[in-house]
Amino acid sequence: MKRKDGFMLRQFGDDYIVVAVGDGAEDFNKLITLNSVGEFIYRELETDKTREELVKAVTDRYEVDRALAEKDIDVFLENLSKAGLLDE
Repeated sequence: MKRKDGFMLRQFGDDYIVVAVGDGAEDFNKLITLNSVGEFIYRELETDKTREELVKAVTDRYEVDRALAEKDIDVFLENLSKAGLLDE
């Protein structure tokens, strides 16, 4: 899976915002707010990644156990999917 084109990531203070750009902005009138871990995962999804690759990237970068990383990544991916931000 990877993130869809047509969205821009911007930093505002400690948070990151994902907004639609171009023609997609007419249909997508939301702002998605990400913390630094969400921003890291979102950037990882610039290229096609499996769930396992994302779990490894997060556990390699952050001091978090695998079970928690898996759970949090599953919730994050589900939220991105529901918002229409993933090509699966």
